Amino acid sequence: MDKIFRSRYIWNKFPLWGAERCSAWREAELADNDKKLKSAATTRSAQRSVRADAQRNIDSILRTAAQSFACSGVDVSVREIAESAGVGVGTLYRHFPTRSDLVVAVFRKEVDACVDTAPVLAANYSPVDALARWVAHYVDFIVTRRGLAAALNSGDPTLEGLPAYFHERLWPVVQGLLDAAAAEGKIRAGVKSYELLHAVAMLCVPSHCGEPIEPQRMVGVFMDGLRYRADRDVEGHRRQGTVERPVKKQLRVP
Repeated sequence: MDKIFRSRYIWNKFPLWGAERCSAWREAELADNDKKLKSAATTRSAQRSVRADAQRNIDSILRTAAQSFACSGVDVSVREIAESAGVGVGTLYRHFPTRSDLVVAVFRKEVDACVDTAPVLAANYSPVDALARWVAHYVDFIVTRRGLAAALNSGDPTLEGLPAYFHERLWPVVQGLLDAAAAEGKIRAGVKSYELLHAVAMLCVPSHCGEPIEPQRMVGVFMDGLRYRADRDVEGHRRQGTVERPVKKQLRVP
């Protein structure tokens, strides 16, 4: 209030001098505001640059860690991951304080990639082809990410949230693909997403019988089984994947 009173006194007693002083104050205020705006813009630009650098580091770490886990398992040296990613160990630990944090981040990124593939395939292929192509992608995920698959079933308390994330993200997407293909009569109806995922995973397990197993080929045979008699109804019921059995005719004795 005192400042306002002085300004009004100067304006009333010395109108011209007051006007000049007010104009000078206004120019100084505008210049100060302009300086603050430029400073804020510079700060925001610097922050964006820092965030971009940090994101590049994170992406590089996750990409390198995924490759290392696939080749050597999740127990690979953190220092080795950092060196391969082109960052310092301190930078890696700043973003991922523990090994389990890194494993979880890589696992979620890989699962999200599987999930994101489904709508793209559904938009570009027929329902049954979209399902088959997604399953092939899932087979590649299992075969090339065995370290992550082992972590999923390790029982490690620090990784206990991984199975739930896997189920919550994948099951609805896979069920959508199954239902779309079944609605067109291209595969058996009634197949659940968890059944498909479990069956495919089992077919990708390495064999100990001495003969090499080709996961993609075995899964292809499995997918052919889903298509078998998909367009047949049994006794007027909805398709449930049951097989129609021939009826034996009674021979009449003359």
